[in-house]
Amino acid sequence: MKYLQGYPENVLARAQDLADRGLLGTMLQQRYGTPHTVRTDRALYDYVVAIKGEYLRGASPISKVGYCSKLQVVAHVLGTHTTVSRVQGHKLKAKHEIRIAALFRDTPIAFLRMIAVHELAHLKEKTHDKAFYKLCTYMQPDYHQLELDLRLYLTHLGTAGKLDWSGGAGAAL
Repeated sequence: MKYLQGYPENVLARAQDLADRGLLGTMLQQRYGTPHTVRTDRALYDYVVAIKGEYLRGASPISKVGYCSKLQVVAHVLGTHTTVSRVQGHKLKAKHEIRIAALFRDTPIAFLRMIAVHELAHLKEKTHDKAFYKLCTYMQPDYHQLELDLRLYLTHLGTAGKLDWSGGAGAAL
């Protein structure tokens, strides 16, 4: 249960029980349903910028948002926020880019939104401190539950394979 390190013992025991009985995938599918339709980088950019426009209007603009197949979940990287700085004349220009792991193309919208909110929060708060998580819960009130469920999903992927989010029979593969 490497994705659940740091959670209380009762949460770990419940997750282990669901995984052992093969119900972890079923529980997640019942809770979150079908995958989203944000498939292209352009659609992802529009989606993330809409969230930013609603909650972080005064934050720096985002120049690029896209799915990245090079981000490895095994390295605990689900998304990245980078700032690319360059000198233009006598000014220092900064461009903010967000990359989200390609595995989120095939998940429910709640998981994609949780990662987008997390990366957007880095526009204002660079470190994972109390202010960072307060901003995350401002943009997504159930942020902490989504983070736990995403970690359960990653645990499921590591033990049972991919979920069929289409909702058909035998959904937990």
